[in-house]
Amino acid sequence: QVQLVESGGGLVQAGGSLRLSCAASGRTFSNYAMGWFRQAPGKEREFVAGIVLGNGRTYYGDDVKGRFTISRDNAKNTVYLQMNSLKPEDTAVYYCAVRTYFRGTLSPNTPNEYDSWGQGTQVTVSS
Repeated sequence: QVQLVESGGGLVQAGGSLRLSCAASGRTFSNYAMGWFRQAPGKEREFVAGIVLGNGRTYYGDDVKGRFTISRDNAKNTVYLQMNSLKPEDTAVYYCAVRTYFRGTLSPNTPNEYDSWGQGTQVTVSS
């Protein structure tokens, strides 16, 4: 079992930046990939970014390309999401997720690809 704890959310003005962190604990030795999703009120959960922990390959949703950067620190079992040039439409609860072992090609933007989820952290961008 892997537990995930997100942190770093908050209120920021449009154009500002935030960095989210997701710390994994428990049975982390086989973790294969991690991802960030977000969900705004009344909307479906949306893929934001993903990373393969071994080789560092990254994936991004179309809405955040060029503004957000996902990175990892494998020694700390932590994944980060650096969010720059934030917009009011980025307002959502941001969730971290982990795929705990390799089982073939990853479709990083599909929630069912992930095995465990964090509780989420609120990001609010004011105009």
